[in-house]
Parts: sequence; structure tokens; C-alpha cells
Amino acid sequence: MSTRDNYVRKMHSLLDKGSAEIDVLEAKAEEAEAGARDEYRKQIAALRARQEEARAKLASLRVAGEGAWQDLQAGVEMAWEAIGEAIAEAMVKVG
Repeated sequence: MSTRDNYVRKMHSLLDKGSAEIDVLEAKAEEAEAGARDEYRKQIAALRARQEEARAKLASLRVAGEGAWQDLQAGVEMAWEAIGEAIAEAMVKVG
């Protein structure tokens, strides 16, 4: 198995973990007061959009040529870091 395959598998696992965390946020948001709930829903929608962008970058990485995938790797990692930070921030807000 190539380094790229291992990397893609690892990133898919991280994105799946992030998706589960977003699901938890969504459940907590539904318990919030109406005004806060609307704000949480907007944040959750933004998180899901970022996650889809990261999945698209990961798909591009999977089919990229052997040399180009390493260049794309940085973009995938930046996208994942942004998602992770946004999830952590949202967790603090939702409680």
C-alpha cells in the first residue's frame, strides 16, 4: 500500500470523526434556546460545508499524479485543521 493510500485512509478517518463530532453538536444545538439554536444551526451548516470542501480536496488528492499529490496534501491538511478548530470552538459555545 502506498504512502498516498495510507494518507487518504487516515484523512477519511479524521473526516468521519469530525462528522460524528458535528452530529453531537447538532444534537446539543437542538436542546438550546430558540435564538441560540438558530445560530448553532448556521455554524453547523458552515462546518458541514467546510467538511465537504475537505472531502473534495481529498478526492482530488486521490486521483492526482504521484508528484502532485504531495502538493495537494498541504491543502487537505489546512482544510482539516480549520474544521477541527471550528468544531472545537463550536463545542465550547454549545457546551
